[in-house]
Amino acid sequence: MFTPTKKTIVLGDGREITLETGKLAKQADGAVELRFGNTMMLATVVSAKEAEEGADFMPLQVEYKEKFSAFGRFPGGFTKREGRASDYEILTARLVDRVLRPLFPSNYHANTIVQIIMFSSDGVDCPDALAGLAASAAIAVSDIPFEEPIAEVRVARIDGQFVIDPTFEQLEKADMELMVGATYDNIMMVEGEMDEVSEDDLIAALKAAHDAIKPMCVAQKELAAELGVVKREYCHEMDDEEIKERVRTECYPKCYAVAQAGSADKHWRNETFDKALEEFMETIPEEEREEKSPMIHRYFHDVQRDAVRRCILDEQVRLDGRKTNEIRPITCEPDYLPYPHGSAVFTRGETQALATVTLGTKLDEKLIDDVLKHENERFLLHYNFPSFSTGEARAPRGVSRREIGHGNLAHRALKRMLPDNFPYTVRVVSDILESNGSSSMATVCSGCMALLDAGVKLKKPVAGIAMGLITDEGNVKHAVLSDILGDEDHLGDMDFKVTGTVDGITATQMDIKCDGLPYEILEQALQQAKEGRLHILKLINEAIPEAREDYKPHVPRIVHMTVDKEFIGAIIGKGGEVIQGIQEETGATVTIDEIDGKGEIDISAANVENINAAVERIKAIIAVPEEGTVYTGKVRSILEFGAFVEFMPGKDGLLHISEISWDRLESMEASGIKEGDELTVKLIEIDKKTGKFRLSLRALQEKPEGYEERRQERRGPRREGGNGGGNRGPRREGGNGGGNRGPRGNGGNNRGPRHE
Repeated sequence: MFTPTKKTIVLGDGREITLETGKLAKQADGAVELRFGNTMMLATVVSAKEAEEGADFMPLQVEYKEKFSAFGRFPGGFTKREGRASDYEILTARLVDRVLRPLFPSNYHANTIVQIIMFSSDGVDCPDALAGLAASAAIAVSDIPFEEPIAEVRVARIDGQFVIDPTFEQLEKADMELMVGATYDNIMMVEGEMDEVSEDDLIAALKAAHDAIKPMCVAQKELAAELGVVKREYCHEMDDEEIKERVRTECYPKCYAVAQAGSADKHWRNETFDKALEEFMETIPEEEREEKSPMIHRYFHDVQRDAVRRCILDEQVRLDGRKTNEIRPITCEPDYLPYPHGSAVFTRGETQALATVTLGTKLDEKLIDDVLKHENERFLLHYNFPSFSTGEARAPRGVSRREIGHGNLAHRALKRMLPDNFPYTVRVVSDILESNGSSSMATVCSGCMALLDAGVKLKKPVAGIAMGLITDEGNVKHAVLSDILGDEDHLGDMDFKVTGTVDGITATQMDIKCDGLPYEILEQALQQAKEGRLHILKLINEAIPEAREDYKPHVPRIVHMTVDKEFIGAIIGKGGEVIQGIQEETGATVTIDEIDGKGEIDISAANVENINAAVERIKAIIAVPEEGTVYTGKVRSILEFGAFVEFMPGKDGLLHISEISWDRLESMEASGIKEGDELTVKLIEIDKKTGKFRLSLRALQEKPEGYEERRQERRGPRREGGNGGGNRGPRREGGNGGGNRGPRGNGGNNRGPRHE
């Protein structure tokens, strides 16, 4: 019988996070239940006892899942059960993975699966900010080797104050929002978006987040100590100290020479490194090569890494010969493709991104149907990384998690710069055609130009740059690298991506692989990134100084209208007949939503004429009838006492037989009016009680000389019999008259006295 063990963490505002182990999922290597308000998630970890043969890396898989039952909802779709991970779940899993992965021992290669499942949520607190803490706690209470616990928090700036793990409602008011992952001593991961904040503000947010993370790390250590956790022993790598020393002695000079050459040719560098390795392999007896190949490759990788890093630190020479703050040659080509709504090619060194923009209507919005998020997304950004971009012969197998993550970063970078109340749904697609360096930052730059080419009047252009860092032990020497290569990312200590405008940062993503990175170095990296960003923005501005004045001819036009809530029903009509009629008759697409007590209407069509026709129809519906105004309408029905005329869309008025002509008409047949006729009439009365309308044709005709009004024909007394009729007459027996909402019975003019 296990006795559950608990630890409580108190946040700065008094809210509590509880970690409990020993009750659920006891057959996992480690399992922790986390509770925060009404949010509850379970994190488990299982790691194989042995590594698979030939494994030379950490095969870690992190999965994050939210149950629809957690929020009392049914899943969508035919099967009504949870399916493949949503983009949100994938992004959350990536955030956890990026912090955990560097903290497993480098020589630990057993298959390890971390699963985090959210079982309860009231939709108040953001669960993704808790996933990293839950996963780390599960590892902490297991026997799986791990250097030290981590935690993740979200920090947001709201009304000038930093808030740790804000609620969804609070988050809507934030001008800065970051997810930060760290150990007690070091920040490991940062990702977030912001509204053009300064570098100093970003540093302040990181410090606030790290201060909140430290107690979470302490609580995990205390939990493991109470349980008496002992980490397992393992042996996943075979070592040969003699060969290790030989690799260093024989290969280091060759690797250093490649780094020192400073060649911009990626393929030459790779071939020369490979040749040095092949030459060493030939010195190994043939019968031993296969067995010793994995360890030799591992030793060579370490030697190559050290040679490249020392060359940068000691001689300030980068792999491609650039200075540390130098950016590769850049080419900006907007309006590259003839028919997409917007397009651009951005080439930086050996990295190239082709972006296209499509402008659509409200009907093109993406429905997000996550557990805690059910809404429409009007700005989409999709990132594709085909294998040919790096010269690999690999068949495409759907969208990877990496592609989702890189696209999300570019999406965050651009979305705050879209114009307010922009009527279009926008889709940006970035196809990476060549890659050696940050393709996500190339996506930001090409996406920005494509949006401008499409006529989207961005608040300000946005650019992005990827920074790198090389340090030695104790940070005695360090080099901050602008616009890093792929190899510099792989061999370096930091990958730091920053996007922004001329006035501030809009998004950032950072992964730190070294211990004890001082904030002073981080500040230098941010300042150097700003210089690089401004350089790229200057080039973008030269290529496309401002957004296209008008959209391209084949872009659908959209007009936005706002009407009072009371008109929504009239515009839609019974069963949608009015709005459908407008669309059929004008060829325009009309959508209407009630937002904040108003009717928000989008009217789209391929040409201005169709839009104008639909606008006029809607304006006519929402127009308020005025007494004394002349209208042209259509006869809807003929009765004995007159005709009903639709003088405005959805508004019928009574044209009484006595108001057709100054001459007395014995019947409606004598008037010559038929259903479907168009008549120009004058609105002579609006009944204030009923809202009914009286129309007149004769009011538009010249009154005959000497004409005497026949009172009994127009507003005479109501009496038994007669052939008149009008609105709201009395109920009585017999008769053949009657009007709109009129009485049951015989004759009677409007509002006359009641007789028997």
